[in-house]
Amino acid sequence: MKLLCLLLTLCLLSFQITPGVIAGMSLTGLGHRSDHYLCVKNEGICLYSSCPSYTKIEGTCYGGKAKCCKRKQ
Repeated sequence: MKLLCLLLTLCLLSFQITPGVIAGMSLTGLGHRSDHYLCVKNEGICLYSSCPSYTKIEGTCYGGKAKCCKRKQ
């Protein structure tokens, strides 16, 4: 019986922790998406080096430390 209570408690704790961990992966403060997420969602790639010649700069990634490069159309 004690083992069952322990397992139930661990399950409940893990369900309370998991949503925060998942939300923290793609959201930053108050529901704003990270610049990396927005870049990739808009079919861009994040590069610390300069963008290749067949792409153009569409924004920044990683808090302004890298460039979001998107293919020219």
